[in-house]
Amino acid sequence: MAESWATLGVDLHLEPALAGGLRRGLTDALRDAVRTGRLAPGTRLPSSRTLAADLGIARNTVAEAYADLVAEGWLTARQGSGTRVADRVVTPPPAPSGPGRREPGRPAYSLVPGTPDLAAFPRAEWLKAARRALATAPFDALGYGDPRGRRELRTALAGYLARVRGVRATPDTVVITAGTSHALRVLGTMLRARGADTVAVESYGLDVHWRLLRAAGLATPALPHDALGTDPRPPDGASAVLLTPAHQFPTGTPLHPDRRAAVVDWARRTGSLVLEDDYDGEFRYDRQPVGALQGLDPDRVVYLGTASKSLAPGLRLGWMVLPPALAEEAVAAKGHTDTCGSLDQLTLAEFLTSGAYDRHVRSARLRYRRRRDALAEAVAGRAPSVRVTGIAAGLHAVLRLPPGLEQPVVQAADLQGLALHGLSYYRHPDAPADPSDALVVGYGTPPDSAWTGALEALCRVLP
Repeated sequence: MAESWATLGVDLHLEPALAGGLRRGLTDALRDAVRTGRLAPGTRLPSSRTLAADLGIARNTVAEAYADLVAEGWLTARQGSGTRVADRVVTPPPAPSGPGRREPGRPAYSLVPGTPDLAAFPRAEWLKAARRALATAPFDALGYGDPRGRRELRTALAGYLARVRGVRATPDTVVITAGTSHALRVLGTMLRARGADTVAVESYGLDVHWRLLRAAGLATPALPHDALGTDPRPPDGASAVLLTPAHQFPTGTPLHPDRRAAVVDWARRTGSLVLEDDYDGEFRYDRQPVGALQGLDPDRVVYLGTASKSLAPGLRLGWMVLPPALAEEAVAAKGHTDTCGSLDQLTLAEFLTSGAYDRHVRSARLRYRRRRDALAEAVAGRAPSVRVTGIAAGLHAVLRLPPGLEQPVVQAADLQGLALHGLSYYRHPDAPADPSDALVVGYGTPPDSAWTGALEALCRVLP
């Protein structure tokens, strides 16, 4: 059977210059690709016959260019192994000059909250689950998929959330998302389609969530905040309220029981919704977990969860548990095809049903509790004027500082190569001014190898 361009050997993109002759142009193009690192050491090149056919030139021209570069040391040619890029130091192209082009220096340590210890991701167990999931995956798992997500994962999550968080769910009320931000984007679209124009939010939280809701055309007024935490009495006209009731981010306080009941009563009375962000619901240390608010009224509360804190944000896997009447509206707002990888969904389903997820969470809970205890002990011994709060749960602590010291401490940490955020970093721009000074310390963020150094760097900058 005659060979064609479509079936010949290995592909290689080259654009040899014609000026100065074809052989020279091809030699220069290959040399430049190796020198700049586009062709890494050890890369196998097409045979001279294949490359000649691809470029529409004589085979001898390619063979001579290869021979020149072998002689110069850019390539190697051995019988039986073909022509390959030689091992040598790669000189990258010069970085563009000009203002704003230089990458900022990376801190030596980071205690910015929001990320778990990524080095502790359970690679071996995840790989086992992935193999089992792939081996048993139906053919339709490789298609575009149901916009609600794979039913296997929705079923596994409905059972897990009912057992662990007290959520009332069925597979038909669960919608898989690419994380909480994706869920809020979907909910913002859905709420606007229902005629909503306002979603009240907490005085402290993540600005990315507020921006997503505002991008959907929704106003985001801030709720009052006092000694008991968020006062969830939404302003008149609010169609929904976004809360972190089990462990408020970033202040670390759970929503008071009276206020939990009050916000659900408000939603029932006004026909509004409560959007419950249960971002680190698995991590409780000194008390029994606070059950999900959704369990009080599944018809008025939308539950949002994610694997970003329990496993890793790079998985891009989250979920919504919706009131039955809203599930189809949310699916329509999400789109017509699944936006999350089906194989990763099947892997997480297997991880949940096999018990591997429970084992991982228990192990992580013990590791993070030890870090929390080490943080509290170190601060008490070296900075007695600093009070550690919000540590009964989660992956971060709030360090209450003497008045006026938040910004000086954050600046001192930056000079020490420590990434650190003050509490004011998370304050809503419309929230009343708060005279208290504090740091939000993500003790779950550093890998084990960097934890001791990060804690020492923190203690050096505390008053």
